[in-house]
Amino acid sequence: MLSSRSIRHCKACGAATDYLVPPDDNRHRAVCSACKVVHYENPLNVVGTVPIWGEQVLLCRRNIEPRHGFWTLPAGFMELGETLAQGAIRETVEEAGANFELKSLFSLLNVVRAGQVHVFYLAELSNTTFAPGPETIEARLFHEHEVPWDELAFLTVRETLKRFFDDRRQGQFGFHCADIE
Repeated sequence: MLSSRSIRHCKACGAATDYLVPPDDNRHRAVCSACKVVHYENPLNVVGTVPIWGEQVLLCRRNIEPRHGFWTLPAGFMELGETLAQGAIRETVEEAGANFELKSLFSLLNVVRAGQVHVFYLAELSNTTFAPGPETIEARLFHEHEVPWDELAFLTVRETLKRFFDDRRQGQFGFHCADIE
């Protein structure tokens, strides 16, 4: 059971919470000591794209923590009120300033220890003009042999890129699901 036990006060009334198993449940939850509201802690969705230009992929060099200065696919936390696709589009525009057409869902990676699920779509770039936002130092295209594998920010990016290049060699893109330990 992964729980950050980060909810210390009730969001409804402000009273202290206790972590206990509510009736008809099977997990410890933050339960308000006063009004008994149960507060759930759920995984966060990270959404992004694998932007493609011919045989190259677009990577962004991070201008924020965690992993400042490391390379990543354009991605970030999904916002309330948007679909997975809308979030992936928004993040790619915010981080890379890229023009593209969103394609098929490509990878889903469970990062249990971080309480996250990472989802990447394939994206076909319309051109090679990029206007990175403040979270990105630079956005750049890479052939497979140029990818800075030792400077990738996250394991989910590494796994997605490995699967992308493997699929490209086989001439067919599939959908990939994996657990990141």
